[in-house]
Amino acid sequence: MRIVVLAGGIGGARFLRGLKAAVPQAEITAIGNTGDDIHLFGLKVCPDLDTVMYTLGGGINEEQGWGRADETWSVKEEMAAYGVGPQWFGLGDRDFATHIVRTQMIGAGYPLSAVTEALCQRWRPGVRLIPMSDDRVETHVLVDTEDGGRKAVHFQEYWVRLRAAVEARAIVPVGAEQAKPAPGVLEAVAAADVVLLPPSNPVVSVGTILAVPGIREAVAEADAPVVGLSPIVGDAPVRGMADKVLAAVGVETTAAAVAAHYGARGAGAGSGPGGAESGGAANASSGSGSASGLLDGWLVDTVDASVVGEVEARGIRCRAVPLMMTDIDTTAAMAREALALAEEVRR
Repeated sequence: MRIVVLAGGIGGARFLRGLKAAVPQAEITAIGNTGDDIHLFGLKVCPDLDTVMYTLGGGINEEQGWGRADETWSVKEEMAAYGVGPQWFGLGDRDFATHIVRTQMIGAGYPLSAVTEALCQRWRPGVRLIPMSDDRVETHVLVDTEDGGRKAVHFQEYWVRLRAAVEARAIVPVGAEQAKPAPGVLEAVAAADVVLLPPSNPVVSVGTILAVPGIREAVAEADAPVVGLSPIVGDAPVRGMADKVLAAVGVETTAAAVAAHYGARGAGAGSGPGGAESGGAANASSGSGSASGLLDGWLVDTVDASVVGEVEARGIRCRAVPLMMTDIDTTAAMAREALALAEEVRR
């Protein structure tokens, strides 16, 4: 079985780990979000790619869900002693090594996809990890300023330093419109038996991947069933602050609204209550406008079972199952439910 997963952040990484446990013989391709990438201390940092790599390779800090296990912080402390920032973004000593190697290889002329493949030779994640693009794409967030104006800040500053405490007015994947899918991305989607949208942030993780021209179209036109898992349980994000960025694109924080945001395959996406076409803010990664919908199937948590009929009325097959990734076994069960729904759609 050939499975493609659009992977962003901690949710995507943990889902991939469960998926591997559920179908150990499958060929899994993870298309990683690079909109969170940032340059710090002269180094290119790819948080989502590294989180997938470390999680599947056994090097992740399990409690945090990001960064390395058994980390030390000597370099960060020395940088602070020199007065060099930013201090709000935590890079540990082990983590620094990854970013140094990546930056050296990119400086030598290797594209990000080749660099990622080389880094994975150490970690052996058991999936093929491909960045969404070799081109530079950075997600920025438009926020209000104290003087009544507005400014754009890098998503990492909004998420980590500001803790999403200020209202996001718009989400903009800078550079996405000019970017091209990395080698292998479109081919993997076209050859897939199943395409899965994990319980990652639908705006700044999955949405940014879909903002790269050609990727949304490839998913919408794929021969394979497309099944998503809701990152919203009981009208709240499972973790993180997805509600903040959903509000910025005019989408309510409910499992049904996120399904409508992705849209049913063969129908326009983003329409209906809470969608961008009903008055929400538009942005390049929102899935709004006249673009085709993506979903054949959608899984919601059992606490949201009451919305199954609402989702199915939109033309998306929906089932309510446990969606809390408390351990590998429960996550593997989620993955099996997603694959079962894909098979139901196929039949």
